[in-house]
Parts: sequence; structure tokens; C-alpha cells
Amino acid sequence: MNNAQLYTVIALCLYAVSMALIGCISYGKSKTLDKFLIGGRNIGAWMTAFSYGTTYFSAVVFVGYAGQHGWNIGVGSIWIGVGNAILGCLLSWLLFANRTRKITKKMQTKTMPEYFEKRYASKGLKILAAVIIFIFLVPYSAAVYKGLGSLFSAVFPGVETWVWMLILACLTAIYLVAGGYMATAYTDLIQGIIMIVGVICLIVAALRHDAVGGLGGLMENLGNFTSAAGDPHPTTGNQLANIFGGSSFKFLCFNIMLTSFGTWGLPQMIGKFYAIKDTAAIKRGTIISTVFCVVIGCGAYLIGSTSRLILGGQLPAGGIDSVIPSVLMEVLGGGTLGILLLAVIMILLLSASMSTLEAVVLTSASAVAVDLIPSIRKKEFKPENQMLLTRLLCLLFVACSFIFATQNIPIIVSLMSFSWGVVSGCFIGPYIWGLFSKKITKIGAYAGVLSGLLTVGGATLVITLNSGFSAAAAKSPEMGVAAMAVSMVVVPLVSLLTKNSQQDKERVEEIFLCYDQE
Repeated sequence: MNNAQLYTVIALCLYAVSMALIGCISYGKSKTLDKFLIGGRNIGAWMTAFSYGTTYFSAVVFVGYAGQHGWNIGVGSIWIGVGNAILGCLLSWLLFANRTRKITKKMQTKTMPEYFEKRYASKGLKILAAVIIFIFLVPYSAAVYKGLGSLFSAVFPGVETWVWMLILACLTAIYLVAGGYMATAYTDLIQGIIMIVGVICLIVAALRHDAVGGLGGLMENLGNFTSAAGDPHPTTGNQLANIFGGSSFKFLCFNIMLTSFGTWGLPQMIGKFYAIKDTAAIKRGTIISTVFCVVIGCGAYLIGSTSRLILGGQLPAGGIDSVIPSVLMEVLGGGTLGILLLAVIMILLLSASMSTLEAVVLTSASAVAVDLIPSIRKKEFKPENQMLLTRLLCLLFVACSFIFATQNIPIIVSLMSFSWGVVSGCFIGPYIWGLFSKKITKIGAYAGVLSGLLTVGGATLVITLNSGFSAAAAKSPEMGVAAMAVSMVVVPLVSLLTKNSQQDKERVEEIFLCYDQE
């Protein structure tokens, strides 16, 4: 074991012990389902903001998105980070945070399927939403495993990728099952600080590399870049240095829309608004989370845009998914300071993955334990039994995601895009319209969920039959964006053609009174 590996192992051990201790300490604060799932609706601005940001960005953003788009598009890929910060974070907080907090508190809902049930008086819609969450968030979390496993394998080439994925699974399961949302809120704050420090260090290290020559040198050197012989992803210097992505402009726009507007319908993101304690915390959290997303999102794609210069135009043996790990080893692999920074960056990426994974697991487990099983079971659960079931399902979901991730599915970006597009495409219309309009009907909400599902599913089937699954995977951003757009249009359109009963109108009027109260 060399010095870099030794320091990294020591740092990982200290980090793992810290996370486990937080989980144990939080156990006493998570003995009711309300506290386990949403922290008793008493989470402050800093913890909520960092929890939102760390859930948004996982190792897949660095290893998958930033590596692939930075390599293929160049500096134009930074617009994805800008879009994520402004559209996916700032606008989401401004439009939805306060209304979501108020309406979910009024209806006493803890999950997205519960929100649908009580907003639209439909147990069937609750069950459908729970099934979609459980099925489609498995590949989402599997993508998180794959992204982290690829990176750690580059630092520890003698250790199998599945070993690192197993370590991530066990560590996440320990503190999540013990402490629930409270544990994740505390750990997300720590993980967020680590991520900010790590990204800033990596940006400085990448820009100072001789082949890059600082920010000004990056643009000049990319403009003069020529692809190496045999490059499977050839491109021109003009393309890489084009701030708007050049010929990739359309592809860039779809990725910005998918990864930004997609957060508006993802239950693991929206759930952060359930837990924040008051309006004052929301105002502070909006600023904090936006700054966090600017640093992490833009920083990741900036690092990705330096990859061709740092690696001399030679795509690593592991392909696109190995671009960022190879850059990391190149810029931080030597000297004592480089070794220490490498350890920090590894913790950064572990933190990013764990925070995303814990949010997805908690969302999926609650969808089954709180929404699905009680809806089809005749007898009601005792509170203590439902808590136990939720904890056990957290373990089960971690295990299922790990098993799925160990299958050799190399396209981690497409894997995440499909999941992101389906889940957000199904929920974005019924969720947002349900916050703002009293006239949305149960049938309109159903139509929104099903139209989003059919848009992605139907397009995937048609493209796969005609051109193969790889062609469908390449179109996953477009399909996801289309699903979200269709859902947003279908919900109010179908609601105009259908009517709520008088009883439903009175119920919705009562719910909407929460916006006039604090």
C-alpha cells in the first residue's frame, strides 16, 4: 500500500466512524415515524439547505455527467451547473418550498404518495405513486454505487469495484436505519462542508496543472486542442472552447432542463421542504443552497472541461466513466500535499454518494412501509411495527440497489437519466398544480402520472425496437424532458374536462386555507 492509499484509508476510517456515531446519537431523536421520515418538521436552514444540495449532487455528477460532458462538450458543459443552481435550486426554493411546507403540514403528510392521496382523495393514486418510486429509484441509487465504485477502483486498482460499493451500502445503512432523517440532516451538513472544501481544492489543482495553465490558459489551450489518433470521441478545439457548446448546444439544453427541472418532481428533493421548520428558515436556506449548488455544480463541470488537456486527449482504458478518476490521480497523485488532498477528495465523493443514496433509500422505503403496504393491508399497523418495517425496508432497498449495481451495466449516466426522467415526469404535474390550483381533479392527477410514465416508456420501446437500447439510452434526456412537459400540460387540460364533486371542492378549500395561515 502506497502513501496515497494509506492516507485515504485512514481518512475513510475516521469518516466512517463519525457517520456511525451520528447515526447512534440520532437514534433517540427518531423513535416516531414523523421524526424518522421528516425530522419532526423542525429542521433549520443550514441543515435543510445542505441536505438539498448534497442530495442533488452525487458521485455520478462527477464521475458520470461532468466526466462525459466535460470531455465531449468542453467548457460549455458548465452551463449545466449554472442551470442546476438557478433552475433546479433557486427557483425550486422560491416557488415551492413555503407552499409545500404549509400544505403538507396542513394535510399531515410525510411522503409524496401521501400528498397525492390527501390532496386528491385517492388511495389508488397513492399506491401507484408508491410503486413508481420503489421500482424506478432502484436504478437511480445503483447509478450512485457505480459512480463511486469506479472512482475508488482507480485509486485502489487491486480492489474489486463491488467491495467499495458494499462498503458504501453498509455505512449508509448503519446510520440511516439508526437515525433516519435526523441522522441524514446532521451528516449532510458535515458532508456538504467536505464537498465544498474538496471541490475548491480540486478546481485549484486542475487549473494549476501545466497542461491547463489557469483559467485563461484553459480557454486558449482548448481552442488549440487536436484529438489524439484513434480517439473514439473526436472533437475540435473550437467545439471544446465554445462557451455555448457548439454543435452540442441542443444536447446541452436538454441536459440542463432534465437535471434542473427534474428536481421539481423528485420526491427525495421535495421531501426536504416537508421538514424545514418555518418561513424564516426557508429564506436563509434558499440563499445557502443556491451558493452550495453554484460551487459544486459549476465546479464539477469546470473540472470535467479540463480533462482532455490533463489527460493529453487520451481516453482512459475504462472509458468515459474513468475520465474524472484519471484526472484526479493525475493532478493529486504526487507529493505530500497532493496525497492529503486526494484523501479529502475521496471523502468528498463518498459524501456526495452517501447523501444522495440516503435520501433515495428513505424515500423508497417510506413509499412501501407508509404508503403501499398499509393501503393494501386490512389491519392497521401499530406505530412501533410501522417504524420497524420502515427500518427493515431501508435495509432491503440498500441491498436491492447494491445487487443491481453489481450487474455490469456501464451506462451510469443513462441509467440515472431514465430514472430521473420517469419519476419526475410522473410526479411533476400533479405535485406542482396541486400546490397552486384548487381546480385540479383526481382524474387530472392520474392523467399526469400516467402520461409521464407512458411518454418515457413508449419512446424507449419504439426507439429500442427500431435502433436498439443504446440509441434509446442516448435519447434519455429528451425523453425525460418530454415526460415532464407532457405531465405539466396534461394535468390542467384533463382537469378542465372533468369536475370535482362538491365535497371535494369543500375539502380542497379547507386545505388551501393553510396558505393564509402561518
